[in-house]
Formats: sequence, C-alpha cells, structure tokens
Amino acid sequence: MPELKVEKAIVWAQIGATVLAATAILMGAQKIDGASSGWRDSYGDQSFNIRYRAVTGAHDTAVTHELYVRHNTERALKVGAMPTPWVLRDSRVSYVAGDIYSLESDFTSGRDSPNPSMIHTSLRNPIGVVGASELAVSGAENPDAISPNVAQSEELDATGASEMDKAFTDEVQRRLTVPPADQLLYGSRLQQALQEKSLGAIANEYVVLVDRNQNVQALFIYFRAKADGTWHMVGATPVSTGLPGTYDHFTTPLGVFEHTPRNMDFRSEGTLNEFKIRGYGARDMRIYDLGWAQGERGWGKGGMSQMRFQMHATDPDKLEPVLGTRHSKGCVRIPAALNVFFDHHGILDADYEARVAAGESLWILKPRRDPTPWAGRYLVVIDSAQNVRPAWSPLPDGKARSQFPAHGDSAD
Repeated sequence: MPELKVEKAIVWAQIGATVLAATAILMGAQKIDGASSGWRDSYGDQSFNIRYRAVTGAHDTAVTHELYVRHNTERALKVGAMPTPWVLRDSRVSYVAGDIYSLESDFTSGRDSPNPSMIHTSLRNPIGVVGASELAVSGAENPDAISPNVAQSEELDATGASEMDKAFTDEVQRRLTVPPADQLLYGSRLQQALQEKSLGAIANEYVVLVDRNQNVQALFIYFRAKADGTWHMVGATPVSTGLPGTYDHFTTPLGVFEHTPRNMDFRSEGTLNEFKIRGYGARDMRIYDLGWAQGERGWGKGGMSQMRFQMHATDPDKLEPVLGTRHSKGCVRIPAALNVFFDHHGILDADYEARVAAGESLWILKPRRDPTPWAGRYLVVIDSAQNVRPAWSPLPDGKARSQFPAHGDSAD
C-alpha cells in the first residue's frame, strides 16, 4: 500500500508539472501576440508580417555607424553604439535584450536616437520582422550577414584596385568607350541610387550599374576608395534588358539589388529551348540570381508583380551580337566575356567569398578563380531617361539586327 501511494503521488506530480508548463507557454504566447499586435498597429501603414523567433544564448552584436564593421560589444562601447543581439539590415529592425528599438537605416544614416514613431516593446522572446521577401538576421547566427570584403577588413591600399581597369580591357571584348564627362555623370547617378537605399557610404568595393534606358542599354563597373571620393569607372559594355509588349515580359526593375548566397547562383547547361536558342548562353556560364523583385508587367493592363531577377549571358551566336537593344524578358543579358570576367575575378562575390572564408564549400565558385579583395555585392539599375542615343553606345550594326532570330526574346 505505501508503494501504491508513492506511485500515485509521482503521477499527480508529473501531471501538475505538465499543466504548469502548458500554462506558462500559453501565457507567453499571449504576451507575444499582444506585443506584436501593438507594435504592428503603432508602425502605421507599413505592411510587415510578424514571425516569432526565439533568442537563445548570449550575443555580442552592435549597430555602429560604420557600415562594414564586424559588430561586437567591445567595439560598440568604443563608438558609443547601441548594443543589440540582433541587427536586421536594410530598413529592417534592431533589437536589444528583447527590446525593439529602430530601423537600422536610422543608425547607418547617422541618426543616433531610435525612431520615435516606433513603439518600444519589451519581449522575453523577440519577434522577427519579415517584409515581402525573406529577411535574414546578421551576426554569428546568420551566415548571410553583410561582412566586409578582404580589402575592407584588412584595410588594403586601394591602389591595387585600379589594376582591374587593365584586366577589363584585356579580357572583355565588347566594350563601350564612355567619355569622361559621362563617366562622372553616371557616377553621380550611382551615388544617388545608393543614397536612396541608405547605402551612400559604400566604398572600397566594386559596384555594377545598369542603365536600362532603351537608348543606352549599358552596364558599368564602378569603384571608389573612400566614401567621400568620386566614383571611378572601370569599364562598360552593352547589355539587353526587358522588352515590354509580350506576355511574360517585364520592364527590368529599378533599384539596388544585393547579390547574396541566399539566392544561390547556378550555371548554364547550354541547352537549346524550343526555338533553338540558348537562353542562358553557352554551357558553364554563370547565372547571377538576384532573387525575387517587383517588376512592371509589359503585357495586358500592366501593373506590378513578382519576377525572378537575374543577370546572365545569352546565346553567343544569335543574341549576343544584338546586345545594346532591349530584348530580354526582364533580366539583364550580358556578353559572355563579361560573364567570365565577373566569375573569374569575383567582382560581385563578396558574400560568396565570405562564406568560403568561414569554411563553407560552394560548388558555384571555380577552384581556379582569382578573386579580387575589393569584391562587391550590389547591382544597381537606373533609367537615365535619355531621349537620344549617345554616340558612345551605338546600336548593333544592321547585319546583326537583320539576323535577329524569330522568338529571340523568348529566353530570360
């Protein structure tokens, strides 16, 4: 009999513990729901979805005014930054010890105080804020965090970056000779586009700029050593962007697009589509995947919808000769030699190389590449609104245009 009483006591104790645990979980969930609803209501018309993220362990991360600093508590104390275990980049949210403070862009743009329009909510388990696309959290927990490239982290003399000018001339055959005045003009347009995304302090890395204007259709590679310096053009080539007017054809989207392993690149198989066209170019050409973007539909009643935005080579025989005119479905088509140049030197591979440096093996990167320490990660698309075709960006010759194949715009 005593043994039976002990067994019953143990059973009731287990049931009681289970009930208490369930009650605690329910109360915690209700607290989070109430806090997240209050935060969402206080933020006005911004359309955010709320997803719960549990925070475990201690994190030493901080928001600083230096865009590429590897954040840690010691550094934060030195610069007077706000310590926080999580930093969500690019108009995302920063937290500290479970407290939501402000958009990170407020800090990177030099505003020291939290955004007064955002509620300050204390949570035991912070919520993550996710917009139209999946957002990732920076820091040690997130391999996709924006990290400095080799030149930035090692403070290399930027003089070596100028050697890429010669490499571009030697390796890329389809080149545009852009006058110095226009080089400066496009540099200022690049800076304006970056500033609109709170990225105006970018320096010591390559940035790729595309003018989608139908009278230009050109790509430029730019570099500057310091944030207050002038953008220097490394080189330029003709490209092709979206041609509206046909079903499933988008106008190439404007904006600043981050090249990141979150949208892993892939390589062309060199296969022909039903119209005997190699849409992604010859075999082994790299497709630069920039993720989902809002694009303007070029058919029907127009409007905006999601499109997969990429930069890639095109059919070397049938379509590359007509680069310089619009004929893609919304992506940016580039010369094969430029594709190889980007791939070999890692012009936009800062985040990919950071993954490799952290010990990952990425099949997309070739073992015999020669990655530049000044690698960047941003493709910027603008429209210069040119009404007349500039002499430095000539149309393809008449022979190339006359041989444009039927359904040549059927590939991406």
